[in-house]
Amino acid sequence: MPRRACLLALLLIGITTYADAKILEVGPGKPYPMPSAAIAAAQDGDTVRIDAGTYTDCAIIATNITLEGAGPDASAVISDKVCAGKALLVTNGADITIRNLTLQNAQVAEHNGAGIRAQGGKLTIDHVKFINNENGILAGSIPNGEILIRDSDFIRNGACIKACAHGVYVGQIALLRVERSRFFETRTAHHIKSRARRTEVLGCDLADGENGSSSYQIEAPNGGSLIVRDTTIQKGPKSENQLGAIIIGIEGVNQLTQEILIESNRFTVDGGYSSFLVVNRTTTEALLKGNSLVGNAKPLDGPGRVR
Repeated sequence: MPRRACLLALLLIGITTYADAKILEVGPGKPYPMPSAAIAAAQDGDTVRIDAGTYTDCAIIATNITLEGAGPDASAVISDKVCAGKALLVTNGADITIRNLTLQNAQVAEHNGAGIRAQGGKLTIDHVKFINNENGILAGSIPNGEILIRDSDFIRNGACIKACAHGVYVGQIALLRVERSRFFETRTAHHIKSRARRTEVLGCDLADGENGSSSYQIEAPNGGSLIVRDTTIQKGPKSENQLGAIIIGIEGVNQLTQEILIESNRFTVDGGYSSFLVVNRTTTEALLKGNSLVGNAKPLDGPGRVR
């Protein structure tokens, strides 16, 4: 087949796939009473749209779909049931978007239940609330995986029983990017723990409040490039680990760490202890620029420069 004809054929295939995409509606009086039924019927490119309400349900997502709430302010709630002993939603597809939902009360016998267990390729989270789960999001090692989180809330997640579960916990993936999201009252564990090759936390709010007992706000335990910018960070009086807020390389560095940039953040320590904004245990210099420190906050422990 000539090159031009081949490209045209590929273009037509893409158009056909897009044109065949369907919206599968979930809710009382809709074709699917529960999210899991619509997800099981969905094909690549489809959208599963869930009416407002609370659904005691869970699902394994094997196709490349969009799963979204139809009501305002994440008023479609999936709650209190886990699939495969893992999560409310287990994502196996190569490119999945989840938006405008609330995922809550994921608990399992191993104490690492998750709102979302990410096992596929690219996962985009947009305006999702994770409330009272053991992990908000848990991802294993996915060599080329990308997890993008935007405009989402992580409230009262976390546990450390058999092992620790966190607000967000990702294994060795390519990229974790968290934008304009709020983490509040995380319990015992970390707000964000990332073994990704590159982790970006941008424009977020990470706070213990008066009652949260988180350990660290951000941990990159094996190194990897780390960017934290325009983020408000608060350690509260009940923090389980007062060493610091952003911890890098404390479990041994096995990820290439090309840069550590901590820029234009506000770090507050509320409690009768002192704490570092950054604890760096890699050999890569951390660059701290334009951060403000409040209370008994100190800038840096380990290699780096403070401007």
